[in-house]
Amino acid sequence: MTEMARNGERREHRVVVTGMGVLAPNGNSLIEFWDSLIEGRSGLGLASTFDVSDLPTKVVGELKRFDARNYMDFKEGKRMARFSQVGVAAARMAIDQSRLDLATEDRTRIGCEVGTGIGGFKEIAEEIEAFTQRGQRGPERISPFFVPRVIPNMASCQIAIQFGLEGPNNTDTTACAASTQALGNAYRVLQRGDADVMLAGGAEANLCRFGMASFAAMRVLSTQVEDPIKASRPFDAQRDGFVPAEGAGMLVLETLDHARQRDAEIFAEIIGFAVTDDAFHIVMPEEDGDGPARAMAKALADAHVGAGDVDYINAHGTSTQLNDRSETAAIKRVMGDRAREIPISSTKSMIGHLLGAAGAVEAIASILCMNHGIVHPTINLEHPDPDCDLDYVPNAPRRHEINVAMSNSFGFGGQNACIVLRKFDPN
Repeated sequence: MTEMARNGERREHRVVVTGMGVLAPNGNSLIEFWDSLIEGRSGLGLASTFDVSDLPTKVVGELKRFDARNYMDFKEGKRMARFSQVGVAAARMAIDQSRLDLATEDRTRIGCEVGTGIGGFKEIAEEIEAFTQRGQRGPERISPFFVPRVIPNMASCQIAIQFGLEGPNNTDTTACAASTQALGNAYRVLQRGDADVMLAGGAEANLCRFGMASFAAMRVLSTQVEDPIKASRPFDAQRDGFVPAEGAGMLVLETLDHARQRDAEIFAEIIGFAVTDDAFHIVMPEEDGDGPARAMAKALADAHVGAGDVDYINAHGTSTQLNDRSETAAIKRVMGDRAREIPISSTKSMIGHLLGAAGAVEAIASILCMNHGIVHPTINLEHPDPDCDLDYVPNAPRRHEINVAMSNSFGFGGQNACIVLRKFDPN
């Protein structure tokens, strides 16, 4: 039941992270992912699961050795789109790390919030291609599971079904800001006491020929192919576009009261969140970074911290000319003179752009950096860009104490989301 303060107002609960699960191009577990990050190891390469011979862009971030049967029943998995499979897998990892005993929990008080950019886009493209080649019997051969496989809310619903979570359930489809928004919205659910636990994060798995061709038509993808691991180069003067990737990141979020009741290990606390919109263009950011700057400033205000308290920023850092300049401008606007003192890194330099899942995976990267006291590098930053002149921790990790971290996510449509994390203090 929601607790009320003595003055009749709703009590705000503290919200903590007690479990994390990740599937990324450079690691199929939290340990593999972290080791790759601090070693500056890229997971990018030439596409191997579909033909890119006639496409201008050929580099992607594919999951390696992912087998859904390791995480779920074979028949159940066959009825899921790949984005749901990776979401369920990451959720299982997060639950396992949290040591949450679902058999003893009130599952009506456990919910799920997942961000995804496109849902089952890969399966839609494949089904349409097959449908157009089937002739007159085509309609009869469409699977009755097609629609419930591909709609975007299915990752969140499949997680709820697989683990019996009967609490609040929601899906965020705010493009590349989706999973940061999912974390923030789950944070709000817990903050106001509408649940005790939330599985929150993002899932995306849409690498396919049609998807690559679609993004290539927009001229937003890197066309570098000579050395695939260098195709994603955020903040570098020679950057020429982002690298599409697949994966998932899921976190177990709990009210502090609930986590303490079960003596859970706590990895971080969420202390602030905000969203804004540029209201400017469907795909291009404003050069002055106004929308992202407002999201960052509002998130800091929500967290009751200032620029002087921020020890690390995990940048959206896509490796596109416009985004990286805009984000640099936004950081300068919000942080002022302190902007040049804060270590900043882009996880996308090693894993590419996981679209709707990017924010959750990058929040996990931020928490890992915080807990290890190491900032992971932005690799491939070899040619300084005078317009991107902050401390992006180029090419090598750095020892650095992090008490407060900020993670940024910005998406098509001008969607901006920012979350603020703090090293857990029991007081």
